[in-house]
Amino acid sequence: MKYTHTLIQLMVALVVIITGCEIEPIQKLPERNFELVWSDEFVGDSGSLPDSDKWTFDLGRGQNGWGNNELQTYTKSSQNVALDGSGNLLIMALKGSAGSYTSARIKTQGLFEQQYGRIEARIKTPTGSGIWPAFWMLGSNIDSVSWPQCGEIDIMEQKGKFSNITYGSIHGPGYFGGQAITTPFALQNSRFDIAFNVYAIEWNADKIDFFVNDYLYRRITPSEVPGNWVFNQPFFMILNVAVGGNFVGPPNENTPFPGTMSVDYIRVYKEL
Repeated sequence: MKYTHTLIQLMVALVVIITGCEIEPIQKLPERNFELVWSDEFVGDSGSLPDSDKWTFDLGRGQNGWGNNELQTYTKSSQNVALDGSGNLLIMALKGSAGSYTSARIKTQGLFEQQYGRIEARIKTPTGSGIWPAFWMLGSNIDSVSWPQCGEIDIMEQKGKFSNITYGSIHGPGYFGGQAITTPFALQNSRFDIAFNVYAIEWNADKIDFFVNDYLYRRITPSEVPGNWVFNQPFFMILNVAVGGNFVGPPNENTPFPGTMSVDYIRVYKEL
């Protein structure tokens, strides 16, 4: 599959910057030709797990709640992650007894990695305080150099209590955690949990561009990072829904469960 992307669609949107400063979005890009190199359309029987040739699992509680004081335990149960039989993957955060939570986190580590190109997913996200859906990437060298030296690209992450805002971020040595380079993007008069939206990056040696529905809302270049630019290497992809954690805070009595993230597809392209 090939396509040419010549003009960023003009959309009614609001770029929200935490500092209160406005970033002027780029409306035109040079012509780029992309060719599909990997995809998952999540076709399969209802209740079946994602394709094991494409996805593996992170399981358990992780160290210090996966480094973020998260509350969930990740499983590979079909109650937490399954195809819906109509071409979607569902990742479901569930509330159990005694304040326990389960969810799922799947990844392409060891199965597929990509350096540069366009990475996109069409997703409908869950809502509610303490719900943290994400579509993101980690450097494939994480086992040898650890985080944040491996680099992290957050294509989409959201705080469920702010259902009209999504975030694009990068983490690396000297700019990680609360010091990550992060840009929020907000919809006007709509929310990310009521419809599917396409989240994407276009990435090369000189920049990472962040998109929502083909609207370019942020470009990050090596000159902006206070440490090393660690994004000239292969990365693998991750999908998950966390509960609680430093980024979103805890759920409350009004948080709806299950918190379900529906993923229509993921597609990865290389630039020709």
